Formats: sequence, structure tokens, C-alpha cells
Amino acid sequence: MAALARAASCQAEVTQWIAACSGLLQTAMVQGQCRRMLHGIFQRCKTGQFQLPKACGGLIEASGAKMHQNRLIYSTNKQLSAKDSVQASEEKVGPFTRIIEAMGFTGPLKYSRWKIKVAALRMYTCCVEKTDYEEFFNRCQMPDTLNSWFLVAQLHVWMCLVRMKQEGRAGKYMCRYIVHCMWEDVEQRGKVMGINSVVLKQDLRSMVENFYAALFGYDEGILSDDHVLAAALWRNLFNRNCEDPRHLELLVEYVRKQVQHLDALSGEDLLLTGEVSWRPLVESNARSILKPLSPVYNDEGL
Repeated sequence: MAALARAASCQAEVTQWIAACSGLLQTAMVQGQCRRMLHGIFQRCKTGQFQLPKACGGLIEASGAKMHQNRLIYSTNKQLSAKDSVQASEEKVGPFTRIIEAMGFTGPLKYSRWKIKVAALRMYTCCVEKTDYEEFFNRCQMPDTLNSWFLVAQLHVWMCLVRMKQEGRAGKYMCRYIVHCMWEDVEQRGKVMGINSVVLKQDLRSMVENFYAALFGYDEGILSDDHVLAAALWRNLFNRNCEDPRHLELLVEYVRKQVQHLDALSGEDLLLTGEVSWRPLVESNARSILKPLSPVYNDEGL
């Protein structure tokens, strides 16, 4: 009986061992199939012949979109933490303002229109009264005529227009009145000089055409290199009559430093006051063009 019991127990252990081995074999077979399947997928991906099912593709795209959205949220939060407020690149305008401006009217502005008109008149006055025309005529060998005065004035007016167009709709509205003040002044000066009304009208028509052509050339020059700017000055300011290249070099440097100087001025102050100062044509100290360093104070505020 003892021998039969030992034989039965041995048979049970053998049966359990065979079941365990068969389970291991099945697991190994499944793992081998998985390895072969993954290897085949990898090879087909390398050759470009593998396409995922639509369901898998949708899941992967959704997962990728979710990850991309998380990255965007993270980067946005990071930018907002570095910068407290997001500044709009353009001034927001409502649909009603767009409609009335499309009809030729001016919508509500940031400041009063009367203040902007007064600032435009003052800015044009700075272009006329704070510019040393005699120095321009002497150094650039230009004739002392109304046309030469107008060419120098329109150069400074153009630089003011470039600066004020950066101030949104209020700045563009101010540009219109700067140009309006210029034509009013040119007409009055022509009458004071005793120019015939018919001749003055023809001259004004020619000046208007040259003015807008000069604006286009100067805009192209300020956005390009010094060669393009020098060509624009040669065509418009010198009337294609400049034999000394040093005069062009002097004017190119003058325009570059004036535009840089105007960019450093506060847009709010320009819209409200219109006060503009100009750098001299010839700098006595070249380092004075650079922006001055901000003062450094000690603990006591001195």
C-alpha cells in the first residue's frame, strides 16, 4: 500500500510538472510570436511599407495632439510667468469703427482729435524751425530756393511720419495733419515770395508728385542698406545732381541717426505734445549719438 501511495504522489507531481512546462512553452511561443511580429513591423517601417490601422492611427493622433497641447500650455504658462501681460501687436478695433473708417470717416481715437491736430502742427513747426537750412545749403552745395527748402523740409517730415506710423491709428491720424500743415505752409510761402498763382499751382502739383515718390524711395532706403538710401537721397534731395560722394555719405549718416533718435522718444509724449528735437548735421562728438547710460545711484539715492 505504501508503494502504491508513493507511486500515486509521484504521478501527481509529474502531472503538475508537465502542466507547468506546457504553460512555460505557451508563454515562450507567445513571446516568440510577439518578437517576430515586432521585428516584422520594424522592418516594414524601415522600408516604408507599414501602415497602421485607422483606429490605431486615430489613437496615436489624439495622443500626439494631447501632448502638443500640453506643450503649448506649458510654454504659454512659461511665457506668461516671464511676462506679466500679453501686449497686442495691433490696436483692437470694433466692427462699427471699421465700417465708418471704410466709409472715409475717422473712428474714436485714443486721444482727442483736437490735441492730435495741435501736436501735428507743433511737430511740423519743429521740422521747419529747428532745422538749420543754411548749413544744409552750404555743406551740400544746394541752391537757396523754395524748392531746396521744400526738399530739406520733406526729408524731416518723412522721418516724423515714419515715427508716428508706429503709434497705431492715432499716429496715422496725426500723419495726415502733418502733411496737411506742410502743404498749407508751402502755399503761403509761395504767396509771400510773390510767385504767380498759376505758376504756384503748377509747382505745387509737381511738388505733390515728387513728395509721394520721395516717400516711397525713402521708405525703401531706410529698410535696406546704405546704398539704397544713398540712391534715394541722390534722386530726391539732390535732384540727381551731386558730384561729391561725401555729401551723400553725410546725409545717409544724418538720416540713420535721426531715425534712431526719434525711435528713442516716447510715443505718448509725441502724440500729446509733438515736440521733436534734431541732431546736428555734423556731430562734434561722434559718441554722443549713442544712447546715454542710465544713472547709477547708491543706497542713499545719490
